[in-house]
Amino acid sequence: MAALLAGVTFGAGLVISGMTEPGNVIRFLNLAPGWSPALMFVMSSALVTTAVGYRLAGKRLQPMFDEVCHAPTGAVVDQRLTYGSILFGIGWGIAGFCPGPAIVGAFALDERALVFIAAYLAGTAVFELWDRQLKARAAIADG
Repeated sequence: MAALLAGVTFGAGLVISGMTEPGNVIRFLNLAPGWSPALMFVMSSALVTTAVGYRLAGKRLQPMFDEVCHAPTGAVVDQRLTYGSILFGIGWGIAGFCPGPAIVGAFALDERALVFIAAYLAGTAVFELWDRQLKARAAIADG
């Protein structure tokens, strides 16, 4: 139930803030004339909310709606994370969508979002195949 409430709140926030509209995102990411700082306020609000949430959650011994805390544990910034982040940003800048807003757009039957999701899934499948091949080659090379 908590996940449903969080998801609905997140989706509503995306719609209200305009992050589901690719044009708004592209105007924010494009620093040329016509740049729109509107999404900077959305992201700043998200950062403040997250900081307060983590601060309050850190004082609790147990999560409110689960038995254990599922906080991220990875802290290593490696090439995979760096290049993945760069590709994510490039894709976001070109398409104006990232996965969250695209899912919201798909529920609204936005054709652009549906095309984005299809391309996202295809890209994910291609990456998975490529990554498996790299790991298999590395295993063979290691003996």
